[in-house]
Amino acid sequence: MNVIEAIQSRRSTRAFLDSPVERKSIEELLTLATNAPSAINMQPWEIVVVSGEEKKRLSRILVKRMRERNISCGPGATRPLHPKFVNRQRELLNCILPRLSAGTRFEEFINEGSCNFYGAPTAMIITLDRAFSSARFTDIGIITGYLVLAAHEIGLGTCPIGLITAFEEEIMEELSLPQNRQVIIAIALGYPDPESPLNKARSGRAGLDEVVKWRE
Repeated sequence: MNVIEAIQSRRSTRAFLDSPVERKSIEELLTLATNAPSAINMQPWEIVVVSGEEKKRLSRILVKRMRERNISCGPGATRPLHPKFVNRQRELLNCILPRLSAGTRFEEFINEGSCNFYGAPTAMIITLDRAFSSARFTDIGIITGYLVLAAHEIGLGTCPIGLITAFEEEIMEELSLPQNRQVIIAIALGYPDPESPLNKARSGRAGLDEVVKWRE
């Protein structure tokens, strides 16, 4: 598949097979992803790969904390959102909701799923040295894009997860991360379950007239 095909066909995976991802495949993926550009080639990212019992333990801790603190996955907005953003969010809800098991609420699925990395066998925690300003979040965004597309190319599914930043203290303690690291985003990684209807869900994308402004 070429880059255009990967961009057009990739979906976020929210149902994974139990099969573990071989270390060789993860190394291949990270070798591809770390070709991503960064400001002045500083490559400010550090990626912690968590799998096996360590990943299961981390998931249990995050789900427990999420329930205790009643933290929910949201847009992170500081003021009311424009209706166009709300409508885009609602489109995803309407796409996923009919595919959930009977009695499962969307919020429950998204919140618990995020903290459990949607059952993926591997979680990648992308961190940034605190010496950098928030401007370097741009570099983290770029490598995340490279990573999810490269994973799709080699037959792996991914789902970027932002909710885990609410549990940075727990993640740093559980993974013994140094205090100079900042947790920016996580990526669930594994083999997509081809039978799950959740992996067939894909919401639409806004037209260029909504997201592009021309100045000539």
